[in-house]
Amino acid sequence: MRNTTPRRPRKTLLLAALACLLGAGPVHPARAHTADDDIRARVEAVPGMRVIEEESAPPGYRSFTLGFRQPVDHRHPAAGTFEQKLRLLHRSAERPVVVYNSGYALGKAAPGRTEPAELLDGNQLSVEHRFFGDSRPSPVDWSKLDIWQAASDQHDLVQALKKVYRTPWISTGGSKGGMATVYHRRFYPHDVDGSVVYSAPDNVDDRDDSAYDAFVERLGTPACREALKSAQREVLTRREAMAARYARWAEGAGLTFRTVGSADRALELAVLRVPLMFWEYGDESRCAKVPGPSAPDDDVYAWLDDVSGLKLYTDQSLEAYQPYFYQLGTQLGYAQFAAPHLAGLLRHPGVQEVRTYVPRDVPLRFQPQAMNDVDQWVRRHGSRLLFVYGGNDPASAEPFRLGGGSRDSAVFVAPATNHRARIAGLRPEDAARATASLRRWASR
Repeated sequence: MRNTTPRRPRKTLLLAALACLLGAGPVHPARAHTADDDIRARVEAVPGMRVIEEESAPPGYRSFTLGFRQPVDHRHPAAGTFEQKLRLLHRSAERPVVVYNSGYALGKAAPGRTEPAELLDGNQLSVEHRFFGDSRPSPVDWSKLDIWQAASDQHDLVQALKKVYRTPWISTGGSKGGMATVYHRRFYPHDVDGSVVYSAPDNVDDRDDSAYDAFVERLGTPACREALKSAQREVLTRREAMAARYARWAEGAGLTFRTVGSADRALELAVLRVPLMFWEYGDESRCAKVPGPSAPDDDVYAWLDDVSGLKLYTDQSLEAYQPYFYQLGTQLGYAQFAAPHLAGLLRHPGVQEVRTYVPRDVPLRFQPQAMNDVDQWVRRHGSRLLFVYGGNDPASAEPFRLGGGSRDSAVFVAPATNHRARIAGLRPEDAARATASLRRWASR
């Protein structure tokens, strides 16, 4: 690995010493920190970069929305470009940079500081994933949305901004953003000095989802698990009323189900996703709110909407997530949950398949070798990787694991924590180890 010792400007110290020798007063901070004073100009000078706007920022920071010109196809850069959206939270040119891979669109609100940026008191560069949000070429060539192309986006971006920030770099991301963080390291292992990866599943064999089924059968109490199954059955027992209500709501809101097929198919899909959605962002305290067999239709419908998010299955919501489902159906893989307790109540075989979420005119050809390749790299060559999982998160059913070739890396599990696992939620001794590793990699 290249030498990652940070180069810190000594201009401030030299000027201060000279002032003392000449009998002058202290150097004014505004004159000493020229690297920070002209940070906008330095960023704008990066080829392919533009400052879209500068926003208000917390005290001690400057915040910029940026656009960076990327090739649609990194193998053929002359074939066309698109602008990738970024947000830079600048602390100091002398502080580490945490590059946060969102995995999705960045949204309109500026993201807050990630945990690694807080622990390092560093700069943060938030990256919108290619083909999401505003970072979508026109026309869209879906074949150029793969893990190597996205990793190459991050590689070009990191290399470009290292001309501005000559300090250690740390990459991070959660869930799909955590997965993308690992993929970037797989193809460009020396771009950053370490990575903190949160709640990232490692779906090596997409044909076998038994680990997820076994995992959710261990969560909560037996009574809670049975209540969930009973509520799923209750929705489908009342299917006609539930689907009709769903369809009326969608029509009134101007929403449609062309991609999924119908409100009835969408309802069944939402029911099958209950175990994943319930535990991914909830905990056992929600068990008391699960409706029983005597609950009125209003309560049952509202509960399903709260857990599975009924709007998600409409065309209007799926359009924004089409890049996500495309990636699931071509490389990342996707868990389908067994539901023997719903025997006799299901009408739509295969409704859990990724094809359900993607318009039929978009081709899906799964590449089973993609995730196995990444998994083998982590086990054989991965270095300076921290994986953080929640003990109650279904994503941890198939976690990344280290192997004989993994170096200076660790996998941690936060007890009784869902998809929002953090270093702060680890056992004290694990949190101390993780924090020490992060700070060592960042030379702090």
